[in-house]
Parts: sequence; C-alpha cells; structure tokens
Amino acid sequence: MPLSLLLASNSPRRRDLLADAGFEFETVAPRVAEKFDVDLTVRELTAFNAIRKALSVAPAHAGKIVLAADTLVALNRQIIGKPKDLGEAIAMLRRLSGRAHEVCSSVFICRLGAARSKSFYEISRVRFRRLTRKNIDRYLAKVNPLDKAGAYAAQGSGEEIIEKIEGSYTNVIGLPMEKTIVALADFGIKLKPA
Repeated sequence: MPLSLLLASNSPRRRDLLADAGFEFETVAPRVAEKFDVDLTVRELTAFNAIRKALSVAPAHAGKIVLAADTLVALNRQIIGKPKDLGEAIAMLRRLSGRAHEVCSSVFICRLGAARSKSFYEISRVRFRRLTRKNIDRYLAKVNPLDKAGAYAAQGSGEEIIEKIEGSYTNVIGLPMEKTIVALADFGIKLKPA
C-alpha cells in the first residue's frame, strides 16, 4: 500500500505550494495554537511550533507521513508574528518599510508508526521598499494581513512592497519547497506523475 501524506496545517498557501509541486495529500487542522510567548530564537520557535502542530495530529494517523510547518518574521532578532488587527498590521508594515528582515520556516515531518522524524529550517532575507501610508493602505486593500506573519504575503501583490528576496521564495510564502521535496522523497513520498 502506498504511503500517504497528511498536511497538518490551516494554511491555504502551504496547501497550494504542495499541490502546485504535484503532491497528493490530505489536510487536517492541527489542534494546538501557535506559541509566541516563549523565550526562543526565531529558528527555535518555528521548530517548536512545527513539532507541536505535527504531534497534535500524528497519533491519530500513525501510518501516514505527517508534515507541519511554521513561519515567522524577525527584524533585528525581534520576532514578528501575525497581527491581531488591522492597526497592528499597519504598524508592522511601517516597521518593515525600507528595511531587510528574515523569514524563517521550520518543517517537521514524521511517521509515528515507523518511529521516524525529520526537522529542518530555511531562512530567507526580504528587503521591503520604502512604504508611505498610501502604499500600505493600497496594499492592505488587496491582501488580508491577519493570517500572515509580518502582515504580508510574497505572492500576489507582494512585489508592491517587496524590493528583493534573497534565498527561497517559497520559504517566504510559508514552505521551503526545495528542501521539502527532498525530505518527502526520503520518506518515500514522491511527486505524482505528470
């Protein structure tokens, strides 16, 4: 029987990235909230959240390959999560305006039935254009910032606010596909034939 992949995520962007790459998978929402109130680096915190998400789902699906991820933004080592409201989203975009920041995604893949797991991370650098309040308002009229770390998305209208991305573009969207494809192949999950 072929192995099946389960994405432990509420993120439509992660679903799209996996589907666009050619993976067949099911999705189950993780039963834990992301944590931000612990004293960890951005890499440690994203790894912590990814592991918690996967392990909230994996026990009920021990024979499946479970993939979970977490993405956060960090500016000068200060972690920026998802905004609580539109006012906080505007403040985040103002802080990021004209500056470079890091986007860190951690991925945790496990198959409990085989007692196997793998964890990895990717960091990309993103430089924002200088944004006026008008630029920010125009951008927020097109994008819902409340479900996005740093209140923005690289895809869609991202070029309006992003000047440059160094590193993995898909990492900035929420799942570093270059490393994810390799890791899933190691678990026996291959892309569906074209």
